[in-house]
Amino acid sequence: MKRRDFLKAGGVGLAASAVAAPAIAQSNPEIKWRYTASWPKALDTLYGGCEYFAKRVAEITDNKFQIQPFAAGEIVPGLQVLDAVSNGTVEMGNTALYYYWGKNAAFTFGTSLPFGLNTRSHISWLRFGGGTEMLNDLLKEYNCIGVPTGSTGAQMGGWFRKEIKSMEDFKGLKFRVGGFAGTIIAKVGGVPQQIAGGDIYPALEKGTIDAAEWVGPYDDEKLGFVKVAKYYYYPGWWEGTGQGHNIMNLEKFNALPKHYQAAIETASYDTFTWVTGKYDYVNPPALKRLLAAGAILRPFPQEVLEACYNAASGIYADLSKSNPHFNKMYASLSAFRNESLAWNQVAELSYDSFMMRMRTRT
Repeated sequence: MKRRDFLKAGGVGLAASAVAAPAIAQSNPEIKWRYTASWPKALDTLYGGCEYFAKRVAEITDNKFQIQPFAAGEIVPGLQVLDAVSNGTVEMGNTALYYYWGKNAAFTFGTSLPFGLNTRSHISWLRFGGGTEMLNDLLKEYNCIGVPTGSTGAQMGGWFRKEIKSMEDFKGLKFRVGGFAGTIIAKVGGVPQQIAGGDIYPALEKGTIDAAEWVGPYDDEKLGFVKVAKYYYYPGWWEGTGQGHNIMNLEKFNALPKHYQAAIETASYDTFTWVTGKYDYVNPPALKRLLAAGAILRPFPQEVLEACYNAASGIYADLSKSNPHFNKMYASLSAFRNESLAWNQVAELSYDSFMMRMRTRT
């Protein structure tokens, strides 16, 4: 009897296992997505971040959720990522939202508002200050949803064929500059050009443009700008940070299992530390190499910085009157910026300033 009871009990256990296994399998379906980026493969930190993200999602989901990255131009050009995700050509993309400021100027808050926040303050505003929610209200109009991912950190002011000594030198200057900053350059007399990363060098080499900014020493070295323009300016006042975003087609994202949605968010934030940490590690030696290769490092004159700041403030005031998305985000970011600057002056700036003084003594 005991043996028969055991067999019966074992039979029930086996039957339960047979039922449970398909249920587990169904909760982890095999899904494949295409993931287009705004970056060429040569940029192994920006595009490398996309590869890292896809790898992390696969690891988190036991390889059931496969996301295949594609570099700029392999599916769509680098500046058409939002359109491709919005219309369902691909399920997701990695891009800088300020590329799409022509659709709505408020997209610039996703990447960097000129004279806005630094990297740490910006990710704080996005995650805890309502920035991501406000951006997703805007992205929803394009059938998308986004989550912040890798950031470049503060960027450089770019490569110029001639020295910039005053605002007169900006007049008629054909300048490749990303996103919304072009409106400010135009206001002070320049001629902004928005060109994808892989196309900047030939434009600068041929003289189609007079100057170009991209990211910072590591990527700028890879793109070879020092060979065709020697003056290397700082700071990149239009990008105190260079925040990237993963954007997903809203319908496709909503159809995912909840834990796959969570995998995207988790891997995106993991990628933030990967990309930002790598840039902070590789930029210092790259700057030394660029200087050895003939780059002439220059700060923007105070006159130029103040003129651009005043032009930006006027543009923001006008946009706040006509664009509800911009008005809401600008009010939120400005309030946080004031508090953040005060805190950074007490903590970060004082510490870094002391360490710089000590460095010069040794």
